[in-house]
Order: sequence, then structure tokens, then C-alpha cells
Amino acid sequence: MSAGTVVVTGSASGLGLQTALHLAGRRFDVYATVRDLDSVPAVKDAAAARGVSLKTRRLDLADPDSARETIDSVVSEAGGILALVNNGGIGMRGCLEDTTDAEVRRVFEANVFGTIAVTKAVLPHMRAAGRGRIITISSVGGRISSFGVSVYCATKFAEEGLTEGLALEIAPFGLHAVLIEPGIIKTTRWSTNRGLAESALDPDSAYHDLFRASEVVSDGVVNRSKTTASDVAEAVYRAMTDPKPKLRYVVGRPASAAILLRRYLPERLFEKLYFGGLMRKIQGKAPATLGGDPESGRVS
Repeated sequence: MSAGTVVVTGSASGLGLQTALHLAGRRFDVYATVRDLDSVPAVKDAAAARGVSLKTRRLDLADPDSARETIDSVVSEAGGILALVNNGGIGMRGCLEDTTDAEVRRVFEANVFGTIAVTKAVLPHMRAAGRGRIITISSVGGRISSFGVSVYCATKFAEEGLTEGLALEIAPFGLHAVLIEPGIIKTTRWSTNRGLAESALDPDSAYHDLFRASEVVSDGVVNRSKTTASDVAEAVYRAMTDPKPKLRYVVGRPASAAILLRRYLPERLFEKLYFGGLMRKIQGKAPATLGGDPESGRVS
């Protein structure tokens, strides 16, 4: 018997695919949505290799009509939706001045407005059923921003605020809104889906050396990370099955440590240790850049 119907957005690869496969293995009736139908064969192959079955649907987060039509189709076929996993979205790496208005709007359209569109499409069905969970995969970057990802983190901060408010709005109807906050995980987000802004690596940019150095620092963190996509998938499963789910599930020890430091350290001390430490690393790898001491790499 199925444990319930779940829709997972952004399931073509990475966290979305791993979550869809994991939930399918836990007897959930999974609808894995993808933006491009060309990715469906790879999703099906991954399911076959795992020995699970799932259904696929096209859902373009940049198109509200696509979200509504896909959700209505799933409800019509399955009879309802137990949980929506808002995983779909795109990355954006590059300092703010090196991004175009079009790039910024595209990221917000997918990560924020797309999440809103799918959530609004599913909520009437959940309210009618008197049960349901909206699980949004945010990031530690939704609690603590970082260098070179200001636009991306802005969308994650927006997801955090959206879900906090939504949790209050839907609680009287027996529904839950939950955030999953992973730290850095080695997925396609760091390779084929890295999402560099068009001018992020422009040699004429004032941020060129700093950004390149920050990417080296970030890649080092990625390669040392012990947190996996499976850890995120298991956190989603817990959020779906806990009788009284928490508002937030932090995934990975580094992410938990960073959030705890921000919570308990005085603000100025946290900024000095965490942000200051990060900038010393970046400027140490780009000593000729403006904004710091070229000899020591110290933050100005």
C-alpha cells in the first residue's frame, strides 16, 4: 500500500532526484517533476537502478499555469496530495554588481515565485483533505549569507520568511509547513548546474580576483563536505512522518554549528569570527585585490 502521494519539484538531478528516489523506496507514491521532459529517461533509469517506481510530470517553475495544471492533474489521478516538496530552483553565483537585472529576476522567478505558485496550487486540495505538509528545501544560506552568492541567498532568505508565515496561516487547518536547511553538499549544483552570472568571471570586473578566490574556497569546502544528498532525503522523510514536525530541520554538522554560533554569539563577535574568517581566506588567495591588506589578506 502507498504511504501517500508526494510531489517533488526539481527532480531531474541532485537533491530532488535523490529525495524522489528515497521517498519512493519508503512506499510513497512519488510524482517527480522536471522542467525539461528530455530529462525523464535519466530519472526513470535512476529509479530502475534503485529498484523503485515513480511517476514523472513536467512542471516549469517560471510558469504559474504549468504549476497549477500539473498539481490539478496529480490530484485528479491520485485523489489528493499528502506532501509537496519544494526543491526546484536555480543557482546564481556572482557578486551583485556582476549580475544583470534579467539574471536576478530569473532566479527569483524560479526560487521564490515558482515556489509560491506550486504551493498556492496545492493548498486548496490539502485544506479540503484536512491534512498535508509543504516541505521547502532551503539552505543554510537562507539563515547566513556568503560572498558571491548574495542574489541566491536573497531567494533563500525569502523562502525562509515565506515558510515561517505560511506555517502560521495553515496550522488551523491541520497542515504543516517545514524548512529543510542543508549545508554545502556536492551535487550537480557545483558542476553542470553551477549557475554563474554572465559577468561573474569578467576580467574587467572589480570583483574578479575576489570572486575567483571565493570559488576556490567554496570548492574546497564542497570537496571536504561529508553531508550527502541522501542525508537531505532522509530529513525530508522525517519531516513528512514526524507526528509533530519541527519548523526547521538542519542537515549536516557544519550547517548546525554555523547556525548555533549565530544564535548564541554576540552579533559583532559572530561577524568577526565567521564573516571575517571567510574574507581573510578569500583575500589571502587574492592578495592583489582591493578592500584588504595585500600583504596579510586582512579584511579592511
